[in-house]
Amino acid sequence: MPRISPKVTQRLALAGIWGTGIVTVLILLVIILYVLIRGAGDIDWSFLSTAPRGGTSGLGGVSTVIMCTLYLIGLTMAISVPLGLGAAVYLSEYAPDNRMTRLIRYGTEVLAGVPSIVFGLFGFALFVTALHFNFSILSGALTLACLLLPTLIRTSEEALRAVPRSHREAALALGATKWQTVWRVLLPAALPGIVTAVILSIGRAIGETACLFVTMGGSTALPTSLFSGGRTLSMHLLYLVMDTNAFGKALATGVVLIVTIMVINAITNWLSQRFRARMTGGA
Repeated sequence: MPRISPKVTQRLALAGIWGTGIVTVLILLVIILYVLIRGAGDIDWSFLSTAPRGGTSGLGGVSTVIMCTLYLIGLTMAISVPLGLGAAVYLSEYAPDNRMTRLIRYGTEVLAGVPSIVFGLFGFALFVTALHFNFSILSGALTLACLLLPTLIRTSEEALRAVPRSHREAALALGATKWQTVWRVLLPAALPGIVTAVILSIGRAIGETACLFVTMGGSTALPTSLFSGGRTLSMHLLYLVMDTNAFGKALATGVVLIVTIMVINAITNWLSQRFRARMTGGA
């Protein structure tokens, strides 16, 4: 049997990688374009400025649903990002390499694979029932934070551990303290990976429905406080598909959901670039 040369093997491997990448992107584009083309025609100012009115016809728009989604994502990120990043810094830079630290890492990996409905039942039992937060944005945000923390911690920790050890040694050799090394050297270097973790978490939070059904209640009214109930765009989309005949409204809601994710991701990238520039002394 003739032996395949390393050059041919490399070309075949590169062709396979490029092929799978292109196919994946094409599938994603087809889905997005289908939703945009089919749903854009039902979007107008009335759809964006009125609240859902219920019923099998799917009357009304998505104004209160958009605001509830933004409230929920903002509160969830405000809770989960500092906790997740702080835990990642501790595990990467301060925690001793012992059995307890390995057990914590194992626990976060296990929790990252737990179905979201399990977190929803936990949130219902603790935040809705035991702490008497009732069906509210606060209950939903705390439940989502519990859901996202394992992924944020592990991804951010890996981003920090990927920074070369020479960066730490050089900073310490110049007289920087441990915290100055973390703040001025490690976090700017690991920021792209951390931002990726945050963006993935935002996408999962916006698209989550199972754990929010049992913690937010599904109200269509405009939230007036953290203790108000509500529904997100993804929850509203599911209601439209399952309980109404308004498939066009469902596609239009999908368009709004996609655009919302794109806008939030763009803002996150812009803020991360500004944050990195400030930490590194840039303009």
